[in-house]
Amino acid sequence: MLSRMYERYCEQKGWRVQIIDQSFGDPGPENRIGVKQVSFGVAGSFAYGLLKRETGVHRLVRISPFSAKSLRHTSFAAVEVLPEVNIKEEKEIEIKPDDLRVDFYRASGPGGQNVNKRETAVRVTHLPTGIVVSSQAQRSQQQNKERAMQTLASKLYQLQEQKKEKEVARLKGDQAAIEWGSQIRSYVLHPYQLVKDSRTQAETSNVEKVLDGELDEFIEQEVRLS
Repeated sequence: MLSRMYERYCEQKGWRVQIIDQSFGDPGPENRIGVKQVSFGVAGSFAYGLLKRETGVHRLVRISPFSAKSLRHTSFAAVEVLPEVNIKEEKEIEIKPDDLRVDFYRASGPGGQNVNKRETAVRVTHLPTGIVVSSQAQRSQQQNKERAMQTLASKLYQLQEQKKEKEVARLKGDQAAIEWGSQIRSYVLHPYQLVKDSRTQAETSNVEKVLDGELDEFIEQEVRLS
């Protein structure tokens, strides 16, 4: 649902969206299959500036379509927004070949169905940090490896920025948590309908509109806080 929401928002902005990697959960009642994890690239004017504060934990309360008894479930999803980093130009980012483990595997579809008979999908593990990135959208191993390395560079850049922010906060005596993990927004579909941002206090009862990509009122409030 979050993936669809952000894709709709990007489409409304006229940005280009490309799926990089995704995995699916096990089939639920009536063979419903949900997205377990998805990574996609976004290209367009001011894309990173508008989306970067969406990073954090999002909370969803609903009657789960994956529950045979139609029970109300509270789910949590982590959203991560990274800037695209040019590995060759960013001197602070050094990725040593000896620090990498590269695995090749077959790209798969919903329910674990193999959609590619050749092992073109790539998973790269950065051993010093434990960061794992994958790419399966491209047609060749080399293209997927390049895309995965691009994502790894972005994650390492973000990690460095986090460390700098923590050090600045320590020197200032600011005890507020900087790292990801704090819940930033809730989407409640049952027993009432409400979307509320815990940082800006912006809220609306039109949950369907928000989940259909109408995020402007929330993102504009976030930008004002930047």
